[in-house]
Amino acid sequence: MKKFYLIALFFIGAFTSQAQELKWYTDVREAITVSNTTHKPMLMFFTGSDWCGWCIRLQNEVLKTAEFKKWATDNVVLVELDYPRRTPQTPELKNQNNELQQAFGIQGFPTIYFTSAEEKEGKVNFKGLGQTGYVAGGPAAWLTVANGIVNPKKS
Repeated sequence: MKKFYLIALFFIGAFTSQAQELKWYTDVREAITVSNTTHKPMLMFFTGSDWCGWCIRLQNEVLKTAEFKKWATDNVVLVELDYPRRTPQTPELKNQNNELQQAFGIQGFPTIYFTSAEEKEGKVNFKGLGQTGYVAGGPAAWLTVANGIVNPKKS
């Protein structure tokens, strides 16, 4: 009987932890569709995931925290635009990310750009809401900045 409870507890825990994982889109067109369907802006995370110290620090101090997960679920569609040095990417993904880096004028990492977008006649029009990067002070400090961009009337 104890085995049954332990197994049941294990599966409940496994499903709960999976439910808490955030969905980071890498295909911008898919993210735009979700953004427009849910009426949430996109959080576009421009990162060098395998070499950028500040990007890794932002991930560990903010983006992987419970506070961020709750906030992100309620407020944004997450998009990761990665520029790794050691991790292979498909040519299509590299091309998409390079085009977006140029379109948004991203010159340093990490940069987080908040935007909404619409697609008309095969062309994407972005409406910038604001941008940020690493903010010292952990999730509370970072979320204060992000809320000021995403929910300016509530700040």
